[in-house]
Amino acid sequence: MTHVDLTEQLLAFVEIPKGGRNKYEYDEESGRIVLDRFLSSSMVYPADYGFLMGHRGSDGDPLDCLVCVSEATFPGCVIPVNPVAMFEMEDEAGIDDKIVCVPVSDPGWNAVTCLEELPEQLKLEIPHFFSVYKDLEHEEVKVGGWKSREEAEATMKEARRRQLDYDAENGRG
Repeated sequence: MTHVDLTEQLLAFVEIPKGGRNKYEYDEESGRIVLDRFLSSSMVYPADYGFLMGHRGSDGDPLDCLVCVSEATFPGCVIPVNPVAMFEMEDEAGIDDKIVCVPVSDPGWNAVTCLEELPEQLKLEIPHFFSVYKDLEHEEVKVGGWKSREEAEATMKEARRRQLDYDAENGRG
């Protein structure tokens, strides 16, 4: 078995596999993955979906991410990733940006380094998915647009600082 040093890597925690309609969420208190709901729209997630470990979004939740994978993984899978872009959006809780990443060890994706290198079809699918996936739940979502890797990294830096503050406030650091 290959040992990967996860202490120095950016890690994505997968909650929902690519192609899924079950909306799982990681429960920080119990440390378990919980079925939150079933997407009522006839859509599936266009990439693995979860959060960046050790990063907290401006909405107070872990910082969301999408991981471009050749094959869907599974809830609870941890993937060493590199960020390539950010997709801006808002939901009922406020700003809910998504960092788009590629797995370090997936040769189908790991050569992608920036927004411009993502497939055009995926750059259309992601905003379309997030613009309508909550329509039948009668929740409003505002999609923004695509941002560069550099803008994603700036958001991640802020999110890392928020996580450190959160950990200190909650006696976790």
